[in-house]
Amino acid sequence: MRCPDICGDKNVVVAIATHAFTTLSKVHIMPTIHWPLALVAVFFSALAGAVERSYPVAPTGQRTCHNTTGAVMACRARVGPLAGQDAAFATQELRYRDNGDGTVSDLTTGLMWQQVLPAKVTWAQARAGAGDGAAALALAGHTDWRLPTLKELYSLMDFSGSTPMPGRSGKAFLSPLFSFRYGDASAGERPIDVQFWSATPYVGRAMNRRDMIFGVNFADGRIKAYPSVKPGGGEQRLFVRYVRGDSRYGQNQFRANGDGTLTDHATGLMWMQEDSGHLKAGPSRDGRMDWPQALAWAQGLSYAGHTDWRLPNAKELQSIVDYQRSPQTTGSAAIDPLFKATAIVDEGGQSNYGFYWSSTSHFDGARPGSAAVYVAFGDALGFMRFPRSGTQPTLIDVHGAGAQRSDPKVGNAADYPTGMGPQGDVRRMANLVRLVREVK
Repeated sequence: MRCPDICGDKNVVVAIATHAFTTLSKVHIMPTIHWPLALVAVFFSALAGAVERSYPVAPTGQRTCHNTTGAVMACRARVGPLAGQDAAFATQELRYRDNGDGTVSDLTTGLMWQQVLPAKVTWAQARAGAGDGAAALALAGHTDWRLPTLKELYSLMDFSGSTPMPGRSGKAFLSPLFSFRYGDASAGERPIDVQFWSATPYVGRAMNRRDMIFGVNFADGRIKAYPSVKPGGGEQRLFVRYVRGDSRYGQNQFRANGDGTLTDHATGLMWMQEDSGHLKAGPSRDGRMDWPQALAWAQGLSYAGHTDWRLPNAKELQSIVDYQRSPQTTGSAAIDPLFKATAIVDEGGQSNYGFYWSSTSHFDGARPGSAAVYVAFGDALGFMRFPRSGTQPTLIDVHGAGAQRSDPKVGNAADYPTGMGPQGDVRRMANLVRLVREVK
């Protein structure tokens, strides 16, 4: 969603509102009260500011900085090796209130959430509200519960969590105020089988299927698209956590500033309109960098008259995904066309769009913290092995454009010729970058 030009100028909004207030008073549509114009301006300025921040991005919950091997290191915001990580800029905590009635309120986003964790449901049940669904839910005296969009659901992600591994217990990527349980081994589930439906379908094809719905996994800290029907037949059942509150949450209000930057007036963030590829950054001048190089590039960059650019954290980066777009359906990156996205040639030799680094470390794998979160604005590719193809892996979009995964912070992609993990996620380590700053 794009904001009209005047939306970005609070002075214009205030001037128009003040003029309207004065005019309406004169014609007796509003009570004739001799308000000081300065007070009127302050009132409408506050109102305009409230409207502009309809999408406050929740903190990530990450409070420690980590080097490329995962070891904890001192956090530095601006200067020094590996400065500019997520936790170095974290000024807020994830803030929730247990309402004591089976609900939890997020004090940052203003959203209210179902606290308990009901049984898993099918996609049809999640949408229609059958069983434990929203239409049948009259929790805490409210009847306006809904299935959350992906951006709403992702706002709950807590990146202080860690993935359970053999010989190592995990920590849920979710506040302990919410009910949570790992996968049921007695039912043949893995510990990380804790996926939640969102209300956001994938517009393209993932796993060579059309019936893919984005979900969030609070056991391993990722986003991917899941099929509504299991590959072997039978309806897929995932968890659901319903929400209520301002339905504008997650809707961007982008405005081009005419200087190579865009401001999202819903979040209060300013973005580089171009990415690192257009600016020919990185050792190969194609925009691709490993994570330390991306952090260093942000430190030294002066762009559009600003020197306080930084690598976005995971939630800030995911906030600009346009889930109505994908390379397969719109021939573009999954981002508003006001942005310029560098096209790449992917591992299959096809034109595609890249992964973009965030400043957030990911506590997963054998060395938690040695990987960093990225968001796929192109196909989230993997080398899948299907029974019909024997042992020969097939490169396909396995997770969907707009998925959130992670890559090692440093390394050589040649060491992962068929990717990593059960879906053969491609490993790049040299990813693109789009920087952000806060609007003052």
